[in-house]
Amino acid sequence: MTTPDTQRPRPGADILRTALRRNVGAMVRGTVLMGLYQAGETAFPIALGLIVEHTMRDRSPAALGLSIGALAVIITTVSLSWRFGMRVLQKANTTEAHRWRVRVAACGLQPVARDIDLKSGEVLTIATEDADQTADIIEVVPLLISSLVAVVVAAVALGLADIRLGLLVIVGTVAILSILAVMSKRIGASTREQQARVARAGAKVADLITGLRPLHGFGGNHAAFGSYRKVSTDAKRQAITVARVNGTYAGTALALNAVLAAAVSLTAGWLAFDGRITIGELVMAVGLAQFIIEPLKMFSEMPKYVMMARASAERMALVLSAPPVTTPGPQRPAAGGGLEVDRVGYGSLRGLKFQVAAGEFVAIAVYQPRAAADLASVLAVNVAPDAYEGVVRVGGQAMADLSVEAVREHMLVNPYDGEIFAGTLRTNIDPSGTSRMIPEAVEASMLTDVVALHRDGLDHAVRDRGANLSGGQRQRLSLARALAADSDVLVLHNPTTAVDAVTEQLIARNVAKLRRGRTTVVITSSPALLDAADRVLVLDDGVITAEDTHRNLLAGDADYCLAVAR
Repeated sequence: MTTPDTQRPRPGADILRTALRRNVGAMVRGTVLMGLYQAGETAFPIALGLIVEHTMRDRSPAALGLSIGALAVIITTVSLSWRFGMRVLQKANTTEAHRWRVRVAACGLQPVARDIDLKSGEVLTIATEDADQTADIIEVVPLLISSLVAVVVAAVALGLADIRLGLLVIVGTVAILSILAVMSKRIGASTREQQARVARAGAKVADLITGLRPLHGFGGNHAAFGSYRKVSTDAKRQAITVARVNGTYAGTALALNAVLAAAVSLTAGWLAFDGRITIGELVMAVGLAQFIIEPLKMFSEMPKYVMMARASAERMALVLSAPPVTTPGPQRPAAGGGLEVDRVGYGSLRGLKFQVAAGEFVAIAVYQPRAAADLASVLAVNVAPDAYEGVVRVGGQAMADLSVEAVREHMLVNPYDGEIFAGTLRTNIDPSGTSRMIPEAVEASMLTDVVALHRDGLDHAVRDRGANLSGGQRQRLSLARALAADSDVLVLHNPTTAVDAVTEQLIARNVAKLRRGRTTVVITSSPALLDAADRVLVLDDGVITAEDTHRNLLAGDADYCLAVAR
């Protein structure tokens, strides 16, 4: 059961083609404007050569004024075309990077949708750095074409003065690009390895942040930090290698460009000395030789950026082209329906079978914590239906026939360790901003004291992972979020383990009252929640071994009494 992916799997090259195809209009506009910029830059030394030629020949104020006007037009064209051309290209680049970030994040947020052998930290790196570098192709292609325009214009202008100068520029440019193309392959390979190591370091630090408190608890934080230091050091060494390769590439490109410019200048000087070109043409040739270094530098750097964009696109393809775990179904569960678990075998569950009618409040007392976790994972669709035996039906429909969205719109499974996000109490309770049950959810979860404690009330700031809240406050905030969602079927996994007995009693009564008429399942060993339920199912050794009210089970089942009595 997965979220259908309307776009076919794409390798890195296909991702780049998609990015280019989606931005054809912006790239055409950017190419025209940047082409005008480069043509204007090239025209400047040509104009200087013509000015010298005509001024020396005519020696008139009118010719001088006309020349100054021509230079003003060229300078204005260069300024405006660069300004608006880069604006168009950078807007398209930023927009395209955003699209790929959202696309990768959407895949990463569907844990059963794709078979991705990557940690969340690696997916995060791909969704940020790699998405940005892939989108750079939007700027690279227009800049490549505009640089080519400058080189061609310079070669034509020099060729009109003397064919040997034009051929020298063309042959030299081809030779430079051939050498740099070979070097850019090394950059691509090094960049891919660097990105992989940075992603592994990101995954390691994400794991450390998640488990920092438990690590401090048993003194394992130093060993964990040492492990991260090793991964980060590997990433640093590879980054140094990439920097060394990039430095060699840039130095080689600059040296080759300088050699070509010097060759053009010396050749023009020799031709002028022999009288084969005029003084004005010499000025033009020397000016173009100096100018041509910049477009040649840009032109020669483009292969490097293309290889970097391709390397990032190939890493994105690891996520976007990962095969789906299973094929989603087209059905939707019936509104207000119940929940049925029919002979489910997964992990510690052995042919588990039970049914919760629509509108019923059922508690499941699980003797083995592992079985509770396995059941919650199955119900939360963290496990694909074909990965376990049996069938789970929601609203009368088998999960295998439903999409993940359809299941999660109908049934909410709130884990015992629900994440708390940086923001406010309100945004944690109602992330979508659409719930109409925030006051009721706050009251039912006994979060009222936390809201009243702060001047800002529900708008009180919450730090990342709820660092400024106690364990009980975080748990009640997570419960309030689950209740505010008001889903047809609500599954709570140990929602009160971090609160005191009195608060737990009040929460149990409030949840039963608020959820009256809505299907509710609580996986718990809390006597208060067990007593508030319409009936209790006892899950022992992977199967249901008893079923009755809490008080009847206390009176007649010694094992149950021993497991849940406090």
